[in-house]
Amino acid sequence: MANRLLKQVVGIDVAQKELVVSLGRMDENAVSVIYAGKAFLNNEKGFASMESWVNKQTFTAYPLRYVMEATGVYHEKAAYYLSNKKYDVSIVKPNRISGFFRTLELKTITDKSMSQAIAMFGLEKKLDNWVQPKRVYRSLRQLTREREQLIAERTVIKNQLHAEQAEAFPGEDTIRRMKDRIKIINVQLKEVMVEIRTAIKRDAELKKTIDTITTIPGIGLLTATIVLAETNGFELIQNKRQLTSYAGLDIKEKESGTSVKGKPRISKQGNKYLRKAMYLPALAAIKYSERYKAVFIRIVSRNSVKMKGVIAVGRKLLEMVYTIYKTGKPYQMDYLQKQAELSPLNS
Repeated sequence: MANRLLKQVVGIDVAQKELVVSLGRMDENAVSVIYAGKAFLNNEKGFASMESWVNKQTFTAYPLRYVMEATGVYHEKAAYYLSNKKYDVSIVKPNRISGFFRTLELKTITDKSMSQAIAMFGLEKKLDNWVQPKRVYRSLRQLTREREQLIAERTVIKNQLHAEQAEAFPGEDTIRRMKDRIKIINVQLKEVMVEIRTAIKRDAELKKTIDTITTIPGIGLLTATIVLAETNGFELIQNKRQLTSYAGLDIKEKESGTSVKGKPRISKQGNKYLRKAMYLPALAAIKYSERYKAVFIRIVSRNSVKMKGVIAVGRKLLEMVYTIYKTGKPYQMDYLQKQAELSPLNS
């Protein structure tokens, strides 16, 4: 090897059953190259095979980083395996990878080309190490997601029940079984909430944090729990912009050429659980908080689309949760007024 290496990156495109891997390296002249690729099963056996293959293809004397895209939950087992082995691991949001992909001279999107793009992304960007969620956050994330699934199941059954009852000749036994399933789900929902509250009570620091966050209008215990669980206590979140992007609540402009411009929309490329968690709190804040009602009215007055106003309030609430978490101070309704009074211009 003629030149010293600055970086070695393993780019992993993750699917439910497969990991498509590309190896890249950058030398001291900042020349990057993708030089090897292979596919492995997305299970423990596959992880071990990948690790062995990578070690044979790379140099132990130079930095090595595994980079993968956050793909639902399919990337998690591989991330835990590599992190437990003390490798440097980075997990990147899909919108960052897709945006980077468009800058490359790759003609088609395949698992192979995507893994190559991820490897190149890792070579060109400075990435933070992924940090395993704390056990309490991991547990709460599982519980809050289970609750979300149970509610979705109950909604489907309720709709089916309504349709069956509207039939000219409804099936009594069918209706009974549907009602029984709804009762079972209701019991399970209560059990999940008990487990959530118990987990919070067991952690004094977490309970104090949630009590502080829930001083924000519209933010209840469940919303605060979801936000903390889905962000691992805002681990690796460095600013509000990064947080709204992670939630998929950032604004995305559509442009074509120099003259055609589409309507701005939220990206929806982030964490769907986090994004959905802000919807009902936004409605509550609009109804009961003059501050957030004013935000809603201002947005709606511009474009007459109420949903845009709700999303804007949800984004503001999420940013406020982050601020309260960082400062550790309860929400102050007259905060902006007090800041204005303390300003040198008013002295």
